Amino acid sequence: MINKLKPDQYYQDVFLIDFDLLKKQGIKGVICDIDNTIVPWSEEEILQEIIDWFSEIKDRGFQICLVSNGTAKRVNYFSEKLDLPAFGQAVKPAGKAFRKAQTVMALNSSEIVVIGDQLFTDVFGGNRMGFVTILVDPMNSREFFTTRIMRLLERMFFKRGEEK
Repeated sequence: MINKLKPDQYYQDVFLIDFDLLKKQGIKGVICDIDNTIVPWSEEEILQEIIDWFSEIKDRGFQICLVSNGTAKRVNYFSEKLDLPAFGQAVKPAGKAFRKAQTVMALNSSEIVVIGDQLFTDVFGGNRMGFVTILVDPMNSREFFTTRIMRLLERMFFKRGEEK
């Protein structure tokens, strides 16, 4: 169980992720969380940097799918803004939405990376599916109440800080 909470890679933010390394590892698809991974929690504006980041990932030949525990309305908004397939109300770490994303991308588990800011949802869920996992620091300290509680528990399993 504890190994399932360990990310394969850690970066302080999404812009530092080494996509050349991922490509060398055979990764072809990206499953990305939304809240506090690419957009601060409860905000609706997407930074141009994030739009450009996704464009660059697509240009490198990666497929992308958003998977979030956020409401369907919120997730659909970002799906349309970014022109990406997405699944909301995912109930991560459950596998259903991850499997849907995998089906949309038509890739093997070993060809997919999950990028997210939470150990117990993104990393644990991705590891359970056999995906490569990347943990990033949350974009904002403002979060849903239960997420703040989970952050306290996360510290028992993973120390954030410098990239590893």
